[in-house]
Amino acid sequence: MAGPIRVIVHPPSPSGGRRVRVDGEILGLAHDVTDVAEFLRRAGLEIDPADVAEVSWIDWRGVGPEHWGPQTGG
Repeated sequence: MAGPIRVIVHPPSPSGGRRVRVDGEILGLAHDVTDVAEFLRRAGLEIDPADVAEVSWIDWRGVGPEHWGPQTGG
């Protein structure tokens, strides 16, 4: 692999779920860390769902891995 993998989990969408992107390619809409782990597995990156929230190479945009529903004001 040439260089580090760039994984971005975008903020929750207005309807819920978070878009997951690896090296610029959208892999899908995740609704929890298990979905993120599955998308990464399909992209060739094995990770235990329990570790998804802890690894430094996943960039959690807007909010952390505990938020999956639509953003609310306040």
